[in-house]
Amino acid sequence: MKKALIICAGGMSSSLMAKKTMEFLKSKGNDIVVEATSTSEGQKLIGNSDYDLFLVSPQIKMYYKKMKAAGDNAGKPVANIPPQAYVPIPMGIEKLANVILQELPNE
Repeated sequence: MKKALIICAGGMSSSLMAKKTMEFLKSKGNDIVVEATSTSEGQKLIGNSDYDLFLVSPQIKMYYKKMKAAGDNAGKPVANIPPQAYVPIPMGIEKLANVILQELPNE
């Protein structure tokens, strides 16, 4: 089972996005866990966790380079979430699911 973590400012909006996206992925036959956390906690988890992918929300994109460098050091992918994929409506959820499917490493 693959695991993706959405990192956002406080972890509130991302929790809703994570839940809806995980439900969408499961409905399409993908066994992927999507969770969410705050910026400070997310930065700690990049180097020391079992997540396969880290997603940076639009509101904290200014931290992307720092998180990407940490991901590169840990051998973990870090990707930006486009603003249109961070809207809790069906179209946004599907776009976020597609970002996750594209960015998850194939093993």
